[in-house]
Amino acid sequence: MRIPLPPAFLRYPVAHRALHGPGVPENSRAAVLAAAEAGYAIEIDLQLSADGQAMVFHDDDLDRLTDQTGPLRSADLSTARLANGETIPTLPEVLEIVAGRVPLLIEIKDQTSFDGRLEQATADALATYVGPVAVMGFNPESVAIMARLAPTVPRGITTSAYDYDDWAPLSHATCDLLREIPDYDRVEASFISHEAKDLARARVAELQAQGAAILSWTIRSQEAEDEARLIADNVTFEGYAAAKPA
Repeated sequence: MRIPLPPAFLRYPVAHRALHGPGVPENSRAAVLAAAEAGYAIEIDLQLSADGQAMVFHDDDLDRLTDQTGPLRSADLSTARLANGETIPTLPEVLEIVAGRVPLLIEIKDQTSFDGRLEQATADALATYVGPVAVMGFNPESVAIMARLAPTVPRGITTSAYDYDDWAPLSHATCDLLREIPDYDRVEASFISHEAKDLARARVAELQAQGAAILSWTIRSQEAEDEARLIADNVTFEGYAAAKPA
């Protein structure tokens, strides 16, 4: 069953990894709270912890964003600190902060050991959540699992130009396949979140003509937003204050 993306996702600009900036790390509780209080929709990323929790964190390892190093999945996340001193939040903690005030767009990151546990943890956390929420991911198999586990949650595919150099070590054949978004109907998606520089792709126009909502990532200036909005229904932004609807 294809679940439409709620209109609020097309009305409020989406803060990429929440509203982060100096002193406010991406995907942190502080960034989520700042975005909610500013009235922006929020995009967050999920990774799986060693004990099976859905953690709000972008990277596979801790090196860039915390005071520790090594793979996130094998670390003791209760001791890893972000630059502002916070620990890495769980999805239930973020859901409690947002509390339905603004739309929440959840990207399920592709996992080295793909076993469905992250999708199950995500579905479990969302089972009692009240508010506009949607899930997406680059891996269509992850989106297909979410269709089974959380069939009433809108879902989409995160998509890209899949330039060979950017996506190594994916094979050229895999990039060529994914570039054309072949799984959109199979997973009963209702939207894509597409790389801004590739919005003019014919397949994007084809999906839009069929009723797909088109989001775009990642917009970093008003000029880039104006250009993206010639095609996209909404933008995922960072590094500037995207204009909110009156």
